[in-house]
Amino acid sequence: MSDTTTPRGGIGRIVAASLIGTTIEWYDFFLYGSAAALVFNTLFFPTADPLVGTLIAFITYAIGFAARPLGGVVFGHFGDKIGRKKLLVVSLLMMGGATFAMGLLPTYDSIGVGAPVLLTVLRLIQGFALGGEWGGAVLIVSEHGGDKNRGFWASWPQAGAPGGNLLATGVLALLAAFQSEAAFQSWGWRVPFLLSGVLVLIGLWIRVSVSESPVFLEAQAKAEAAAAQGVKDRAPVVEVFRRSWREVLSAIGTRFGENISYYILTSFLLVYVTVHLELPKSTALNAVLIGSAVHFVTIPLWGALSDRLGRRPVTLIGSVGMAVWAFAFFGLVDSTSFPVITAAVTVGLLLHGAMYGPQAAFISEMFDTKVRYSGASMGSQLASIVAGALAPIVAVELLKDYGSSTPVSIYLCVAAVITTVTVAVTRETLGRDLARSRDEETVTAPTVTTADRV
Repeated sequence: MSDTTTPRGGIGRIVAASLIGTTIEWYDFFLYGSAAALVFNTLFFPTADPLVGTLIAFITYAIGFAARPLGGVVFGHFGDKIGRKKLLVVSLLMMGGATFAMGLLPTYDSIGVGAPVLLTVLRLIQGFALGGEWGGAVLIVSEHGGDKNRGFWASWPQAGAPGGNLLATGVLALLAAFQSEAAFQSWGWRVPFLLSGVLVLIGLWIRVSVSESPVFLEAQAKAEAAAAQGVKDRAPVVEVFRRSWREVLSAIGTRFGENISYYILTSFLLVYVTVHLELPKSTALNAVLIGSAVHFVTIPLWGALSDRLGRRPVTLIGSVGMAVWAFAFFGLVDSTSFPVITAAVTVGLLLHGAMYGPQAAFISEMFDTKVRYSGASMGSQLASIVAGALAPIVAVELLKDYGSSTPVSIYLCVAAVITTVTVAVTRETLGRDLARSRDEETVTAPTVTTADRV
């Protein structure tokens, strides 16, 4: 690669900027999910039945996912046209501003139905911003890093998800430990949302200092040269569905089991432990806290392993393992023992990490540069609607209707099987040169030798 691939501060600074930004954005997004399970059901959606109130809160939680594909289209279009860096700054500002505003919202008791309406609007803004965040964050790292270690470097922005969840859950757990239930319900829940304003300033300070992707700059120069000769490019989103619709479907299937399993293991667990098992909320919060710490550390390790074995084998370890673990998980949680619950969550998140760690490089390598932001964003965010958005709702509804975790285990197992089948029929991408289009090269796994991977 040319010298342009070594930006100010090197790949470490690029990774740090993406990791901190994604951690903050996922902190904002997951904070809503945790609050929906713990306090929003009574503060914004008061009903006689706690599970019904929680279900309504999770529906607004899902609305945020509905806005993510739109964010993916808009951010993807401009990210493929004007660059990854500018759009990452915009997404961080939108997400942080919406989360900070949530901390200032009046509750249902104060203004009635206006409270949940305002909450829903802010949730839509969150979803729109996150829809554009993921693609840009993983691409700017993937396109800066070299071919041999892309899985490792690109997995660091993925670690922002457990990092954000760790931060959100940790703040909530800390408040729950040092506040009375009444104080937490009254004003304590607002603190984590207001804290987002400080985090965004830190993230912006780091994110604005990084360089644009050299792969994108090269593709942009080619596009400008072609335009000067009268060649007109189609809009990136149109080009994606015209030439790369199979890759979009592969991305959706790859994310399906990963998405559902994550929200079952984290957001739904809070409901299951506090409402169904009637245990203190600190039990679930602390279990997720410990599991997320292990998750954060191991995601880059799975990414590094994918640089040696390939993206598909590592992803299959996670999806096949999750299909089996789906039935052991709730049996262990039903023990009501904190160490056992923590172990169940941790093992589940380790298996999730095997799917999630290689995913950034895997999906990035599916698309050509001129449509990569749009393609990666559309594939990942469409999956978020059919998978992650519905996961807590489906799980709560199944628990409410059957009073048992068995249907939830079946649901989780089927999701993992869908990802297993998708990855099994998707071609390996390890070793692809991101600067070259599919028309310029044919990538097959055997072309990458063991020596090349070291």
